[in-house]
Amino acid sequence: MPALSPTMETGTLSKWLVKVGDAVKSGDVLAEIETDKATMEVESIDEGVVAELVVAAGSEGVPVGQVILRLAGEGEEAAPAAAPLPPAGGVGGGAAVPPAPAAVVEAPKVAPVAVENPPPTPPASGRGEEGKEGRVNASPLARRIAEAKGVALDGVTGSGPNGRIVRADVEAAAGKPAPKAAAVAAEAPAPTAPVSGGEKKAAPAPVPTSDIPHEVVKLGNVRKVIAKRLTEAKATIPHIYLTVDVRLDALLKLRGELNKALEPRKIKLSVNDMVIKALALALRQVPKCNVSFAGDNLISYSRADISVAVAAPSGLITPIIVGADLKPMSVIATEMKALAEKAREGKLQPHEYQGGTASVSNLGMFGIKNFDAVINPPQAMILAVGTGEKRAVVDGDAVVVATVMSVTGSFDHRAIDGADGAELMGAFKALIENPLGLVA
Repeated sequence: MPALSPTMETGTLSKWLVKVGDAVKSGDVLAEIETDKATMEVESIDEGVVAELVVAAGSEGVPVGQVILRLAGEGEEAAPAAAPLPPAGGVGGGAAVPPAPAAVVEAPKVAPVAVENPPPTPPASGRGEEGKEGRVNASPLARRIAEAKGVALDGVTGSGPNGRIVRADVEAAAGKPAPKAAAVAAEAPAPTAPVSGGEKKAAPAPVPTSDIPHEVVKLGNVRKVIAKRLTEAKATIPHIYLTVDVRLDALLKLRGELNKALEPRKIKLSVNDMVIKALALALRQVPKCNVSFAGDNLISYSRADISVAVAAPSGLITPIIVGADLKPMSVIATEMKALAEKAREGKLQPHEYQGGTASVSNLGMFGIKNFDAVINPPQAMILAVGTGEKRAVVDGDAVVVATVMSVTGSFDHRAIDGADGAELMGAFKALIENPLGLVA
C-alpha cells in the first residue's frame, strides 16, 4: 500500500484492475485506492505476472506499507489462482502470513522498535521481498522519490519491515526530513480490531443508543480526515476574526464587460474567480500574512497559492490555484472550473490539493451573509466570503443603495498580528472596490 499523500496512514483498496495470471509491465494500472482525499489509480513500477492478490477488493484500513499484491518475475511461476486475502497483521511491508489464532490476534501490539527488523518470513509466492537477485528492497513510493531526487537506493539503509527502504529513508538520505505522518504510518499502523472474515479495521467508537428513530452512517475516509484536521485546527490554532464590508458595484460592472470580451473564448468569470485574484494580490502587498507557523520558525512565502474550498460528495476538499497572483483571471477561471469538476468526481491528484499559502471559502451562492471559517493548517489564514446583497450605505452626505458583501478573515494569531491582518483586509477591500487593479 503506497503512501499517496502526506496525511495518509491507511487506505481503502476500492478495486483491483488486474487478476492472478495477468502479465503487467511498468506503468500499467493495478488498482484503485481511496486515500484520505480522493480515489487514485496505482501503477506498477515493475513487470512480471500477477502471482497473488494479497488484499481483497473493498478492504478498508489497509496500512501504508502493507503488501497488497505480489508479482512473479521472469523464470518464476505464478502461484495458483486464489481468492485475495484481507490484510494480515497490519504490519506494513512484511510478507503475507496466514491469519493468526484468536488468542494471538488479541495479544498486545508489539512496540514499533520490535518490528523494525523482524526475522524474514517465507513469501507465499516463493519470492522474497528482494524479488530478483540483487534487487533493492524498497517500496514503490521510495523508488519514485529516489529517482526524482537522484538518490542511489543501494546506499540507503532501510528502516521498514525486513529492512525495506521507505519514504522516510530516502528523504533522510537526500538531506530532507520526511513528513511525520508518512513516517509514522510506515512504522506504526493504527490499532485494528478483528472483524468477520478475518479483515481488520480500526475499532469503531461506541454508537450512542437512543429511542429516537435513526440510522447509523459510517464515515468515509475523507470525512474522517476532515473531522481530525478541523478538531486539531480549532484546538491548537488561536483564531482571530476580522470582518470588512465590501462594495461590489464596480467589480460587477467590470465582470460583465470582461465576460462579454471573453465570450469568443467561451470563458466566464465568476465573482469567486475575482475574489481569488484579489486575495492573491493582497497577500503579495502584505507579505506578513502570506506565512505559516512552524514551531520556532515562521515560513514566509514569495508566491500566493490559493486553496479554494469545494463541496464534493465525499466532503470538503481544497484544490489549489498555484501562483494566483501571477495569473490573469481568465486562466484562474479556466483552472478553477477544471479543478472543481475533478474534485466532485474524486479525481484530484495530490499535488492539486496539497499545499497552498491561504484559502478562500465562499458560501455566498447559498445566501449566507457572513460566517467565520476554520483555518486549514499549516496555512495561517482563510477568507470567508458571504453573499452580495443590496444594502443602504452612506456615500458622503447621502444614503444610497449599493451591492455589499461581508468578508471575514480568520488568522492564526501565533503567526499574524491583528494589525497585519487588518492591513490585508484593507488591501483586499481596496482591490475589490477598485477592480481595475485586478487586471493591471
